[in-house]
Amino acid sequence: MTESPPAIHPAANVHPSAKLEDGVSVGFGAYIGADVELGRGTRVGVHAVIEGPSVIGKRNRIHPYSALGGDPQHEGYRPGEQSRLEIGDDNVFHEFCTVHRGTEKGSGVTVIGNHNRIMAHAHVAHDCRIGNHVVMANVANLCGHVQVSDYVRFSGLTVVHQFCRIGEHSFISAYAMVRSDVPPYVFVVGTATRSAYPQGLNRRGMELHGVDGESIRTLKRAYRILYRDGLRASEALERLEPLAEECPEVNKFLRFIRASSRGVIR
Repeated sequence: MTESPPAIHPAANVHPSAKLEDGVSVGFGAYIGADVELGRGTRVGVHAVIEGPSVIGKRNRIHPYSALGGDPQHEGYRPGEQSRLEIGDDNVFHEFCTVHRGTEKGSGVTVIGNHNRIMAHAHVAHDCRIGNHVVMANVANLCGHVQVSDYVRFSGLTVVHQFCRIGEHSFISAYAMVRSDVPPYVFVVGTATRSAYPQGLNRRGMELHGVDGESIRTLKRAYRILYRDGLRASEALERLEPLAEECPEVNKFLRFIRASSRGVIR
């Protein structure tokens, strides 16, 4: 079946250079700026704003008053810099969320993958990279250059410091302020007066996505070695090596820690 041509409300403002594929709909008062590309079946809600250069894939839902592709909030940014926003397919952007383009001093691009949900008033800053199947609850905030792997969950009112890395299948609970890298599979808590810290594994998340019981038990041993046995970091990593050889999940856990430049949460 062929899809219908773009449906643009008469009160919307679409720049002549914007490219809209079949099945795109643009609601009342929405603004689609120059050098914006919207993939097939994407829906843009009332008064949403999309600025370019931005490439947005198929079947995305952009709710009212969200703002995508705006200038980055970076003191070194100068208008006219070559920076862009790239978004994949099947994402949902809820009301009043904001996603900014990259900067020339950074990677030049902000990237969001597929099947993500960015809830109301959440913010994705310049040069961030988000994988797939990530959920950011209301008022979750990523500062610049943050890297988020697949299947991460952010609760409401969370903040992640610049240049941090968030490992796959981790869970960041409400009010947490993350200042260091979060290894894969780790459950993180925090308060308004204390930086985020680990409090076990995201067992429920792992079970939902097919990590078997034996791997979870091995990961618990790895977590205990890193966080509970009172070892220096170098000693803990050495002890993790044998577990990494027998368990792919522990291997990811260990490699992530070894690659950390900011250090992992302790």
